[in-house]
Amino acid sequence: MSNMVEIRWHGRGGQGAKTASLLLADAAFNMGKYVQGFPEYGPERMGAPITAFNRISDERSTVHSNIYEPDYVVVVDATLLTAVDTTGGLKKEGAIIINSNKSPEELVPLLDGYEGRVYTINASNIAEEELGNRNFPNTPMLGAVVKVSGIIPEEVFVKDMEESFHHKFSTKPHVIDGNMKALKRAMKEVKGL
Repeated sequence: MSNMVEIRWHGRGGQGAKTASLLLADAAFNMGKYVQGFPEYGPERMGAPITAFNRISDERSTVHSNIYEPDYVVVVDATLLTAVDTTGGLKKEGAIIINSNKSPEELVPLLDGYEGRVYTINASNIAEEELGNRNFPNTPMLGAVVKVSGIIPEEVFVKDMEESFHHKFSTKPHVIDGNMKALKRAMKEVKGL
């Protein structure tokens, strides 16, 4: 399937990588795409490394396995760069997007010779500033992956996320504005080689 985009997320339990992958799947589904969004982890515990996946396509996919050669990799916690093989199988034509206050150039030596595009976004800082000192980097990382991949038009994605947040946080309306600001800000601040 030549039009399929595969994304692998690396994070730690409690950082929202699984939630972000599911939100991305929902947004793509709402655009009429065929989607898969699913996590892989061992015993669920806060701080343990987890992996989540997305497949997004214009055609139905009969593949139901983990993603071994992703187009994009999203690293929600930069400490995982030296703990797990984040670039394993990552296509050179793709990109890796890392939550870090460092520049892409500073992180290249940690990427095991990966020769594709490298992007960084200080998602933790954005989350803390926009969500009131709460470190939930998943929303900014979600904005960054949409910006870098172009899988969903930005204006369509923002509108869909606003509707999703209104539904998800219906009992906590004060959270919606911060999440929308974090999402939009990440789309502007992601930088890459």
